[in-house]
Amino acid sequence: MKPYCFANNQINSSEKAVIHPMDISLIRGYGIFDFFRTSNYTPLFLIDYLDRFIRSAEKTRLLLKPSKDELASIIFELIQKNDLESGGIRMLLTGGVSENHFSPVEGSLFIFCEDLDFPPKEKYINGVKLLSAEHVRAIADVKTTNYAYPVWHSGDWKSQGAEDVIYHHKGLVSESSRSNIFMIKDGEIATPDSHILHGITRKRVLEISGKVNIRPIKFEEILAADELFMTSTTKKILPITQIDNNKIGDGKPGNETKLLMEKFKGMESKSSA
Repeated sequence: MKPYCFANNQINSSEKAVIHPMDISLIRGYGIFDFFRTSNYTPLFLIDYLDRFIRSAEKTRLLLKPSKDELASIIFELIQKNDLESGGIRMLLTGGVSENHFSPVEGSLFIFCEDLDFPPKEKYINGVKLLSAEHVRAIADVKTTNYAYPVWHSGDWKSQGAEDVIYHHKGLVSESSRSNIFMIKDGEIATPDSHILHGITRKRVLEISGKVNIRPIKFEEILAADELFMTSTTKKILPITQIDNNKIGDGKPGNETKLLMEKFKGMESKSSA
């Protein structure tokens, strides 16, 4: 974490950022966050992330006092004070300390600047393995702080050589624990339509891909895909070459995925210029 953050309604030393232990974001797991990157001192796709954060606050009935313009101003000041040429910015809004220890009240807003590491280069070259899990994330279209299930489940990932999980329920795929999912089959690019977070990287991929079918996708379709990849702020576009013990396609990142990776790289370069 970088030296300066936004806490207690002002820019402060990060060491002074504190939260009450009875805040329902701690005792009930009720809060929201968002995370985005900077490149060349520019917050990438900032308006999209701020819009989603504001929507999340509204949907979860959490009071977010600063306006979008005020949030942007705070973020640009933090980037300069922390000399954050390239890194991550995390916004967090808590549920507050309520009398019944359950209902949301006025909470605390924090904005932190962080170092950021991407997956190693070989994972983009060789692809990654995911484990399947029968699960639907609660309030899936909101980036809540409740990650109890994947944090608990992650204890199995490393021992099985997996990067993450892929969620499915009643035969339909939704998302990974921290990423959206795309598949390519016979030239068609498709991505799930429900029980998902509407990722900002997902949105960018929809733009650069041309026609993408947003529809229900069966788990069996995923296993039979020619190519598969995941998208997120911290992974960009990361090829998936194995689900459980099932090889995807020929077990290597496909040409369409590689092309999208290059297009996304070009889009980011223009955004940070």
